Amino acid sequence: MTTIRTRMGDGHAVEMTADEIRSDVVAGTEDAADRGRIPALTEQECDWLVELFCRSDRVVGVDQGHEVVLTDDGSVNALYGAQSSSGVGVPVSREMGIRVYERAFCMDSMEVGHPDYSFKPVRPIVALEQQAMESTLLSTIVPMYYGAMPNLALYARPDGPFPNPADLLPMGKIDEARAAQEEAGEYCFRDMVYVAKKMWEVGADGINFDTTASAGDVEFLATLRAVEQVAGSTGLTIEVGMAAEFVLGMHGKVAYQGTRLAGLYPHEQVKLVEAAGAHVFGPVVNTNTRRSTAWNVSRAATFVKACSEAATIPVHANVGIGVGGVPMCETPPVSMVTRAGVAMVEIGKADGL
Repeated sequence: MTTIRTRMGDGHAVEMTADEIRSDVVAGTEDAADRGRIPALTEQECDWLVELFCRSDRVVGVDQGHEVVLTDDGSVNALYGAQSSSGVGVPVSREMGIRVYERAFCMDSMEVGHPDYSFKPVRPIVALEQQAMESTLLSTIVPMYYGAMPNLALYARPDGPFPNPADLLPMGKIDEARAAQEEAGEYCFRDMVYVAKKMWEVGADGINFDTTASAGDVEFLATLRAVEQVAGSTGLTIEVGMAAEFVLGMHGKVAYQGTRLAGLYPHEQVKLVEAAGAHVFGPVVNTNTRRSTAWNVSRAATFVKACSEAATIPVHANVGIGVGGVPMCETPPVSMVTRAGVAMVEIGKADGL
């Protein structure tokens, strides 16, 4: 029986039959439908994904005319960063790296971001980051974002001034943990607004709130409030990229405009991001390393399709390491990365990647 060489969610190579791939495609979409309470992919869409994974081509692409824009987050770190940080250690400056991405890698937008890549450490050195942004704008053409993570965890001890919920929760101090998150969320909100307005002053095209809700629902709330403030006081294009497929209820009770944030999936997250005033939404679907890439891509495409149908703003699906169906490994195989990207566009109806 003919087998197809493919990959698992952790990147290792396996061989599967067409029937096995079909079984995983169906199981993946059914899992997403069950968890998100959304429609599964149609039989025709499942057939299309099976054919995609059975193709012998190493690299695949969308049909002509279906091309989408490409954005990125922390992208230059992949050039000058060490291998331990998913970089390749090329000795280039941040500005030089941005030019390479624009002129050699043909990215449609880029961003300036500090290597620490969080709003809290950026605030004390924001004047230096303003200089970097202004210099980059003078030497590039593509839209230029400033990117950083809300990263609420940095506001908790030992890195920040507030009690650490991770220490309080195991002790049963639920109220104290919630209070600590709320206090930290207020400072996180202030830092995001402050940095965004400083970038607007020097002419940045946009702000990217990246890996939003990594610390749960309070972080999501702080970001939504920051989006609302920045949208109402600047002309920045605002992109919100998520950290996971559903919002962790680390607090459990916080809400935005009457909607509780804990447990929201992408098609629900995007409605609140829209309401806050953002212009681009980046949904995330986590990769299961124990399942095949066909299973993961089918599942991710199901979530992204529901998100795209619910959205009135552009949806730029995350297809990086360990999300969007891409295997969770240091250097994801291009055969699987391109299949995941194609599925996000052709099945998920994403406006960008």
